[in-house]
Amino acid sequence: MPRPSRYELTDTQWSRLHDLLPGKAGDPGRSGSDNRLFVNAVLWVLRSGARWSDLPERYGKYKSVHKRFTRWAAAGVWDKVFAVLVKDRGNEYLLIDSTIVRAHQQAVTGKGGSGIRLWGVPEEV
Repeated sequence: MPRPSRYELTDTQWSRLHDLLPGKAGDPGRSGSDNRLFVNAVLWVLRSGARWSDLPERYGKYKSVHKRFTRWAAAGVWDKVFAVLVKDRGNEYLLIDSTIVRAHQQAVTGKGGSGIRLWGVPEEV
């Protein structure tokens, strides 16, 4: 059996996800026979940090993948998947590494005190 690329789901990971996704037999609308390819395409973009337009051809047309990703996000599919995966304490696929968590070098000193404004918090007048 060929090993999946580092950006793709293993068979074990896919077995945990496939029942959570729309497009199964009995679901309204079209069937999602290519759900695994689609999820792997999304993972490729998110894990590589590349633009949607750089998606390899093996995953299909990038505009179609992005449109489906957006529809699933609006429908809450990704929220549902993450909610289930977070409950699994033994998961290996929800990792935050040091390449994601960064602070500006000046953030180390803590200068600025209470003068720092939090994003999304209205300023006091």
